[in-house]
Amino acid sequence: MDSARRSANTAQMTSTPTQQLTHYAASTSIACIPDDVVELAKKVILDEMASAQFGRRSLAGGLTARYAASLGGPQEALVLGTRQRVPAPYAALANGAAGHGEEVDGAHVIGGHPGATLVHAVVAMAERHRSTGAELINALVLAYDVGVRMVEACGGKFAVRERHHLYADFLYSIGATVAACRLMGLEPVRHAHAMALVTFQCNALGALFAEKRHISKSFCNGQFALAGVSAASMSAAGLEGVEDVLGMRDGLLDAWGAPAGAEAVTRGLGSEWAIRGANFKFINAGYPIHAAVESAMTVVARHGIALETIAAVHIGMPAKAMRVVDNREMHNICVQDMVCASLALGGLNLRQLPFPDVLNNTTFTRLRAHTVVGVDEGLDRDNPQGRGANVTITTSNGSRHSHRVDAPRGHSSRGGVTWEELHEKWRGGLPDCDVDRMLTLTRRLEHLEDVRELADAFMSPI
Repeated sequence: MDSARRSANTAQMTSTPTQQLTHYAASTSIACIPDDVVELAKKVILDEMASAQFGRRSLAGGLTARYAASLGGPQEALVLGTRQRVPAPYAALANGAAGHGEEVDGAHVIGGHPGATLVHAVVAMAERHRSTGAELINALVLAYDVGVRMVEACGGKFAVRERHHLYADFLYSIGATVAACRLMGLEPVRHAHAMALVTFQCNALGALFAEKRHISKSFCNGQFALAGVSAASMSAAGLEGVEDVLGMRDGLLDAWGAPAGAEAVTRGLGSEWAIRGANFKFINAGYPIHAAVESAMTVVARHGIALETIAAVHIGMPAKAMRVVDNREMHNICVQDMVCASLALGGLNLRQLPFPDVLNNTTFTRLRAHTVVGVDEGLDRDNPQGRGANVTITTSNGSRHSHRVDAPRGHSSRGGVTWEELHEKWRGGLPDCDVDRMLTLTRRLEHLEDVRELADAFMSPI
């Protein structure tokens, strides 16, 4: 029996959910992580750090960078995409917000955008402590294992929103906290106090989805990262919360937990690696939109459909995914807008920001007027939590052509991404940066003696 499984079995013998989790967390090591999981973690780190550099141009990315720089303090961690180092919690805030600022960061099968919180919390803390690359990888894998299990324990993204009116990504702050504690080498009881301390700093009312400029949602990912770094630091300084914030009366599971939530907290620790559910993006759009764009473009290409002959576009989706992106005011999280923009422009690339210019494109306006979205019964039956789409295009002569995509390119069920795909993505997305250096350092991350060497590759080139 390997040491990870022994640690998990030891954790199961302790008495509370929090103790089970924290005893496991404090004993983790990269030596216990399978090679394929290490490789995936490195891809996630590269993609999320590049997303933050890319997203520094966003409104949320720019505002949080300026805010972090205005606070002063020790130069502990880099604000990615700048040449400014700030205290680690504020670097986590600025980088998490920028990471989600342009909607190019990764997603996860359980829902939400854990990478924008987890990667930037662990990188900021690793920079502060001049951790090794191996320690960073171990911390990130742990962050996913804890954060994803918290969302599962509360019933998943949609259940948290529907039952509690909360944005479930706030639960990823607990994964960020535990990972930050591991980087600091804290004892299990300090992990427990930090987990309680972070719950005092985070939640996110679902009202944030009514925003108009993608600031609040992006800020949340940064705030959850900041809270994770801060809570670990507070606990290390001797501050206390409670010792079983998960399982006690009025604790997390009591407040938000689903049936059998306590079992989800520790199920498969040391053998089932939550980061395996990480998904990658290739266009600047909300994740439920990606399959719809892929489906529509496949129909047009496969059947040689001329845009002027399109009479109607029907986008079928699972009901839950549809509710996230149906007719939203922000263009890049509105499925009708993004599918029609992609059709009108012959496709989308990472750097392309079609709005507002495409609003004056007559092909776009005509297609938009004839595009509808509805629930696809097959997708809703087969994977109601999924991100699939089934697009049907009807032409002026009455012919109908459909294509169903169960999961978009970059999805874990399709094998995620290769290093070559990530290289291509970011050479196009960050043409002014040394993407070759970023890639080379990340691929040998487990051999780096100081994570700061990797962070420096994400400095602004000017």
